[in-house]
Parts: sequence; structure tokens; C-alpha cells
Amino acid sequence: MQKAKLAILASGRGSNAVALIQASKSADFPAEVALVLSDNRDAPVLKKAEELGVKALYLDPGPKRSYLIPEVEASWIQALQENDVDYVLLAGFMRLLKRTFLEAFPLRVLNIHPALLPSFRGLDAQQQAWEYGVRYSGATVHFVDSSLDAGPIILQEPVKVLPDDTPQSLADRILEAEHRIYPEAVRLLCQGRLRIEGRRVKILREWNSKEAHGK
Repeated sequence: MQKAKLAILASGRGSNAVALIQASKSADFPAEVALVLSDNRDAPVLKKAEELGVKALYLDPGPKRSYLIPEVEASWIQALQENDVDYVLLAGFMRLLKRTFLEAFPLRVLNIHPALLPSFRGLDAQQQAWEYGVRYSGATVHFVDSSLDAGPIILQEPVKVLPDDTPQSLADRILEAEHRIYPEAVRLLCQGRLRIEGRRVKILREWNSKEAHGK
């Protein structure tokens, strides 16, 4: 069966992008990473992707710091469509996506967040959790909708907060969890094994060929 095509949007170092690319090179993985896009010309993720044999491009993010204005968003959508992308994966992409983008890829945009949503949305989630004094934090993969870090949850992995943790040591262990659950969530998505029922995401036991890879 033909593999689905993935695009990764990232703004920084690209550790989750690398984890996804490496996972996609497995013979039994149902998708391949076709493209990495960044809004940061100097983002390390661009070089890392190229070193792993993946096309990597910087695209102008426009004048706003936190989102893409409509005409810029249209150019990003065009780049993805020209590369026949099926699914879009956010991996440290520091801009909100608006309705036009999400409508171009309905229920085909995923994000990884370094906390157990719905707790600690937004930036510096690891620092937020550490400062709040929770006993457990973790990582969440979710569908992206028009709200901040609020789309239906696919997978989560808890990470215990140790007594001697710092925000950085906690973040490091959460990152390890991210690298485990993000490729698995993408695998399930590309196999057509995810069904959204209200706010719940049901994981189907069997491959659903009618839902996998369609556009």
C-alpha cells in the first residue's frame, strides 16, 4: 500500500522532527516525511532534515509573530499541496494556525504538547507544571483545532516530577516521552485507526482502509 505523505512544521531545534523522520524510515511505518517547513530561516531543524534526506524549506511567515496572516497562510497551504501532503505535523511550530489552514487539512493536523492537556496550555508548559508543584506532568499528542492546545487528545504519556527536578530536567524527560508517543500517534492516524466521537478519540483495532490516506 502506498505510504501517506507527511509534512512537519517546526520553528526550532527539531528533535521531534528527527524522531518522526527516523520512525518513518522503518519499513512497516505507513507514512513518509516528504517535507519540513520552518518559519525561522536559521532553525536547526532545516539542516537536520536535509541531513536525513528530507526536503526542507524556509517560508516567509509574514509580519505577525504569533500567526500567519491570510495571504501568507495561503502560500504555506500551496507549498504543502504542491508536495501532495496528506497530513501536517506540528513539532515546535510557534505560530497558531487559522481556520483556512485547518479547513485545507481537515482533521489532518497534529501537534505535540509538553504537558498533560488540558493542564498547562501555551508556552513554557514544563516550567508551568514545575512551578505549580504537580506530581506528574507529561506529553500529549492531539488534533489541532482553532483553539490553543485544545483539540481532541490522541495519546498521552505521564512523566513523574522528581523531588530534585528543575524545569530543564523535567523538560528533558518529557521530551523523551514526546519522541515515543508522537510517531505512534502518526502511525495510528495514517492507518485510519482514529475516530473522533465528540471530544474523545477512539483507537480502532484494525486498519481502516477507507479512512487512511484519503484527502
